[in-house]
Amino acid sequence: MDNNIDFKDLWKKQTVSQPNIDELLSKLKQFKRGSLTKMILTNILLIATSVFIIFIWYHYQPEYISTKIGIILTVLAMAMYLFVYNKLASFYKTIDSNQSNNEYLHKLISIKTKQQFLQSTILSLYFILLGAGLCLYMYEYALKMPPFWGIFTYVIMLAWIGFVWFYLRPKEIKKQETKINSLISKFEEINNQLNTNL
Repeated sequence: MDNNIDFKDLWKKQTVSQPNIDELLSKLKQFKRGSLTKMILTNILLIATSVFIIFIWYHYQPEYISTKIGIILTVLAMAMYLFVYNKLASFYKTIDSNQSNNEYLHKLISIKTKQQFLQSTILSLYFILLGAGLCLYMYEYALKMPPFWGIFTYVIMLAWIGFVWFYLRPKEIKKQETKINSLISKFEEINNQLNTNL
């Protein structure tokens, strides 16, 4: 059996089901466009934040070594995340309308695997580095505050990190997984139907 069946050509012969494949390819196109747009926005946001943090270091010249280490860890966290995240771009860009069903499935499964690595290992490292960096960065300035406000600042910062980690992160991961799992299952379903009809 040929594993590189062009399901679009076969599907076009089944005029009753034609809208299904067109709708699926449209969803795949939206997924690709949405993923690349999100990647561009994430790059702009994290690069701008890194530049701003480095500007603060240059302009205000912090005295404590802890502040400088905190800045380095924070920028390193963002650079590491972007380095891994941007590797997904090549997978998104190679999805086009001239591929076979197995090529679509292979690309989507590869993207899912990369996303899982990014969402687990890399995101965990990101938050560890970012949290440590912010705590070290804030130390010098917290010392200059009254004790109550210094502690309050740390509590707010750690509460925000916890909120992002325990609420926003799982919600975003679930949303991404739902999108890609839906596409994968639909392509697998079409693949199975075509193989059955051969």
